[in-house]
Amino acid sequence: MTTTGEEEAKARPGPWWWVRRRSALLDGGLALASALECGARGVPFARDAGIPVAVGVVFGVLAGSVLLVRRRWPIAVVLVSIAVAPAQMGYLMGVVGLYTLAASELPRRIIASLAGMSLLGMFVVTFVQARQLSDSEVRVGDWAVPFIAVTMSVGMTAPPLLLGMYVGARRRLMESLRERADSLERELQLLAERAEERAEWARNEERTRIAREMHDVVAHRVSLMVVHAAALQAVAPKDPEKAVRNAALVGDMGRQALTELREMLGVLRSGEGVRAREVPPAAVGEVAAAVVVSRAEAEPSAEGPCLEELEELVGQSAAAGMVVALSVEGEVRLYTREIEQTAFRVVQEALTNVHKHAAGAKTYVRLAHRVSEIAMQVENEPPPEVASASSARLPSGGNGLVGMRERVVALGGVFVSGPTDAGGFRVSAVIPAT
Repeated sequence: MTTTGEEEAKARPGPWWWVRRRSALLDGGLALASALECGARGVPFARDAGIPVAVGVVFGVLAGSVLLVRRRWPIAVVLVSIAVAPAQMGYLMGVVGLYTLAASELPRRIIASLAGMSLLGMFVVTFVQARQLSDSEVRVGDWAVPFIAVTMSVGMTAPPLLLGMYVGARRRLMESLRERADSLERELQLLAERAEERAEWARNEERTRIAREMHDVVAHRVSLMVVHAAALQAVAPKDPEKAVRNAALVGDMGRQALTELREMLGVLRSGEGVRAREVPPAAVGEVAAAVVVSRAEAEPSAEGPCLEELEELVGQSAAAGMVVALSVEGEVRLYTREIEQTAFRVVQEALTNVHKHAAGAKTYVRLAHRVSEIAMQVENEPPPEVASASSARLPSGGNGLVGMRERVVALGGVFVSGPTDAGGFRVSAVIPAT
């Protein structure tokens, strides 16, 4: 099992200011080499300065050991290397110090100032050494001394400075890329969570829609079947022919209910493949589109009920014994499938409620085609006491009015329901026609 550098750093932290132990060992080795170099150069320095050799060696070792703190205080390392340059020591410390300084996060003006001081100090020291060499041992031209001084000073200063700047820039680039990757990962995770929330919301909406459709299909048909069955039971001993007609009506309504339920279940089965498809994590942006596609494909393939079937719906209620009158106002025109289905379901559910709660009551169904909207109203009078007492006692789940309101509001319409002053009940809805 492999681990990243950050995990390794957390697992094995280094001492003091070092992030890793390997860095501490590297700096310790460089400091030891620098101390040995400066200590060796301390011997001729002590002789030239007229001080004890031991003092010169100790001074060189201490000066070279400053390289140990190069990561913590790179400015101090460069200043010490400039200070000991006249003693012809600290070359390794100067090179490593300039590299560390250039790779650090210090302001560029500080790095440029210290690099210039180091270059000037190295030039002066090299110029003096080259002049002394030309005067004592080797005879060279006057042009060679400055040439050697410039070449040595630039060669000892420019390469570590440029390398440090490159490493520092690369390190900052990698850090920014890492932060960007972390930010993108967080954004992808947030998008995935939002997509999951949208998918859950779509599933809940689909469940609600299916529950509404099942309620509309089952409640109305079965309510009429129960009403006819009750009438069949009452008239069978007295009027066999009417009982036969009621039995035929019950059979027709049962077959219609089974047909609509079969269509609904067929839609659910055809939509399972769309919902069961897995969306890969990388395609987070396609989740919402997949939800929309699944919902679009999950819509019933059939056109469903429309306003043209409204007369048939009213006729079925009339056949069940309800005194119902239908009136249509305005110019009849075509609407979208959702509007026609919603208008039909509102009237259907309102008539079902009359069968359940006000059997025998006279009912008025009004449909108005207006310029920019369609309005419907179902109002029933108070039920007769005899009919109320002999009601079939249909069960009610209390979801009819809620479902009608949800349908109408989803299309931007207005839904109002409540008792009338005369003791009946009224259901009104207005749906925009666009």
